[in-house]
Amino acid sequence: MISKSKYLIALFAALFLLLLGIQAYFMYKTYQVKEREIYRIVHEKITNYTDNLEDLGGIKNKTDDSIQKILINYHDKKISKKEFLKYFKKNRKDNEACLNNYVDNTFKKGGYKIAIKIEYISIVYLPDGSHLIDRPLVLYETTNKVTNPRISSTGTWETTSTSSAKNGKPGRNDSFLVKSNTGFEILNIKSIIFKELALLTVCCIAILASVLLLYIFTVRNLARQQKQVEVLHTVVDNISHEFKTPIATLKIASKALKKEWNPDTLPLIDRQISRLENLMLQLHKDETAGEVLSVKPEDWSFFVQDLAFTYPETNFELISQVSEELPFDKNLMETLLKNLGENSVKYGASQIKINISDSSQHLKIEVSDNGCGIEKKELNSIFEKFYRIQSNNIHNTKGLGLGLYFVKKIVSKYDGSINVSSLPKAETTFKISIPYEN
Repeated sequence: MISKSKYLIALFAALFLLLLGIQAYFMYKTYQVKEREIYRIVHEKITNYTDNLEDLGGIKNKTDDSIQKILINYHDKKISKKEFLKYFKKNRKDNEACLNNYVDNTFKKGGYKIAIKIEYISIVYLPDGSHLIDRPLVLYETTNKVTNPRISSTGTWETTSTSSAKNGKPGRNDSFLVKSNTGFEILNIKSIIFKELALLTVCCIAILASVLLLYIFTVRNLARQQKQVEVLHTVVDNISHEFKTPIATLKIASKALKKEWNPDTLPLIDRQISRLENLMLQLHKDETAGEVLSVKPEDWSFFVQDLAFTYPETNFELISQVSEELPFDKNLMETLLKNLGENSVKYGASQIKINISDSSQHLKIEVSDNGCGIEKKELNSIFEKFYRIQSNNIHNTKGLGLGLYFVKKIVSKYDGSINVSSLPKAETTFKISIPYEN
């Protein structure tokens, strides 16, 4: 069940990551589509204006030959490079204000921050193929500077002027090949797209979070139910194991009464009936508010007497140095002591010594026997649930491997410790120490 749950968790994790990847992929594609759409709309709005603006101050204006003259004079070295650039700088200042106003008025409502730059990237004098500029010459640029133009449009055209012959000098044909480039960028494109996709993003995150929370809730609920089932199984195992001893003792007592009267038999029967009743109460804890009985000094003797009566072929020797009532559940202490005794009988012990003492607010229980012993490699496993030492389990008293498991549970309940030492085919000793407060 647990291993199957691990596979299901791994499968869900893989599917959830796949779903997350698909969602991220579609969000990325949606972002790209939205980005192209915004750039297309903005591009359409500014293209016509920038073309007209270039005509106003550029050499594409066929009705004004002032720029043509500037180019010819610069080529003929009649003006310096500084004067040549100064002309375009003055022309840029005169028209950039119009460009900024147009951009602000057109895209202010949409919250767009637009950067535009128009420049000549090449001016070639065709008759001799000489280049008039060695770097791009900016015609117009908005206040917001272009850093990474997302859309650029390039234009190429030729302009020609012809002069007639004068003073015996032949006429000349001046032709220029001009390449211009217009680039623009939406500086806050990411924030604009994220705002427009905010609702879609929130919905995707909400769906993924809902699936994850639903799965976590389901797994936690299943784990809680599985834990309840395990607790139920533990209770049933415990009760079924505990029923064996009083039932066997009652059977022996019944046979003894049939043979002869013994005044010690009736108290034994009463103790076993009381034990059966307490076991039944454990199945109905919600219906009863039974008081937990503490263990009295004489109870230790009764526990061992019952063991000796149940297993008459085994010699039980008790040394008890406890002289006061201790704050431990009587039923749990009886279970602990009898499970240890039965375990010794189960593995062939004929002599069992039980030493119980009380010192420094610690209850100490030592049970030693002369049974077949336990191999060293088995010592770390004997307290596991349902564990049985198969090679030595050859005696008439069989079990489910629950006795020592419940001993360990009881000791752990009181924050105690348990140590085992054994010599194969010789002896085994269990030492238990349980702290308590007066």
